[in-house]
Amino acid sequence: MSNWSVYLSGEIHTDWREQIKEGAEALDLPVTFSAPVTDHSASDDCGARILGDEEKKFWYDNKGAKVNAIRTRTLIEKADIVVVRFGDKYKQWNAAFDAGYAAALGKSLIVLHDPALTHPLKEVDAAALAVAETSAQVVDILRYAIRGELAG
Repeated sequence: MSNWSVYLSGEIHTDWREQIKEGAEALDLPVTFSAPVTDHSASDDCGARILGDEEKKFWYDNKGAKVNAIRTRTLIEKADIVVVRFGDKYKQWNAAFDAGYAAALGKSLIVLHDPALTHPLKEVDAAALAVAETSAQVVDILRYAIRGELAG
């Protein structure tokens, strides 16, 4: 069985990535996970720290977004499955962009969010092949997609 590449995008304030990784590991699924840089400061500051400071916040953020896009675009393009998590606390515009980019590339997209976000995320949900409410559901989707097995 070949190894599957799964990109985990979105919310960075909870342990949802670890839950999915641990669930896949417990099932011995042949999966390699990747993700954006989840250190908020590093992600925000990478462009200016590497390429030089900017006086205007727009150019500071623009530089960082482009440096981050080198990683994000590459990993999404290589992924077999893209999982995008939307949390309740912050508006994750970058996660919505990642979901749209993955959908435009024809990637198998799984969206993960609380049911309270169904209305604001209706367009994102419509582009997804599955909309999960828990990390455990994502693990079950991975098990089914990779092995054709339903959870007991």
